[in-house]
Amino acid sequence: MAKEQAKYHYADVLNGLEVVDAQYERQTFSKHVHEGYTIGLIEQGAQRFYRSGANHVAAENSIILVNADDVHTGETATAGGWKYKALYPTVEHFNQISKDLVNNQSLTPYFKDSVIEDARIAAQLRCVFEQIENGASKLHIETLLFSTLAQLASGYGRHVEAVKAASVDVQKLKLAREFLDEYSQVNVSLEQLANVVGCSKFHFVRQFSQVFGITPHAYQIQARLIKAKKMLRAGASILDTAIGCGFHDQSHFNRHFKKALGTTPKQFQLTSVVA
Repeated sequence: MAKEQAKYHYADVLNGLEVVDAQYERQTFSKHVHEGYTIGLIEQGAQRFYRSGANHVAAENSIILVNADDVHTGETATAGGWKYKALYPTVEHFNQISKDLVNNQSLTPYFKDSVIEDARIAAQLRCVFEQIENGASKLHIETLLFSTLAQLASGYGRHVEAVKAASVDVQKLKLAREFLDEYSQVNVSLEQLANVVGCSKFHFVRQFSQVFGITPHAYQIQARLIKAKKMLRAGASILDTAIGCGFHDQSHFNRHFKKALGTTPKQFQLTSVVA
C-alpha cells in the first residue's frame, strides 16, 4: 500500500458535503468527535476503532457508521494498513431527509450499529464516491446520495419511520420534464427540480421515476443526447457539442453517446445527413 495520505474536499452538493479518500498504515487516531456523521467504506485492509463503549473491526467492503458527536478512535487492524473513503453528512442533511420520509418532522437518526455488512448500500456508496470524483452533475450525485442516505436512515437509523405516501400532480412532473428538455445543458440540482414540482427531493425522484419510468438524471442524459445529435448533424465539433450539451468533458460525452446509440459521436456525424 502506498504511503499514508488523505485527500479531503467539499463536494458542491446538498449545500456542501465533506468527503475523504484516505489510506493509512501507521496512523492512529486518538479519541475524537466529528460535528457530523461519518459514513465510511473500507476498500482495502481493515480498521479497528472504538465507538459507543466497545471496540469494533471493519473489514474490507464493510460500512462504518459513526453518529454526530460520537467519541471514536481509529487504527489499522491488519499489517498492511487500510484504505477507505468516507463522507460526513451533517445533522441538517439527515434532518432534511427525515422531513421527506415522515410527516415533516426532524428526526435525527441514531445508528446503533458501528459496522454493517450491506452489499447493496456499499455498491451505492462506491457509485457516489465515483461520481463525485468524476465531477458528475449535481442532479446525478444528489439523487444517488439522497437515496443512499435515506436507505441508511430508514434501514439502520433508530428514529426514522417508514416512507410516507405522497401524491404529486402529474402535470407538475411534466413541467419538470420540460425544464430538463429545455435546459438539458444546465447543471441543475435535485432541489431546483423538486421546487418546480413543489415537493421534497426524495418524493420527486420517486414520483418522476414512477410516472416516466426513468430517473431524472437518466432523463437529463437522454435530453442532452437528443440535443447533441442535432448539434452534430449541424456540423458542430465534438468538443463544442460535449460542452454545449452539459457533459463534463469529451470523454464523458463519448461514453454516454456510445452506450446509448451504439456508435461514437464521430461515426454518427460522418454518417448523418442534415435533412
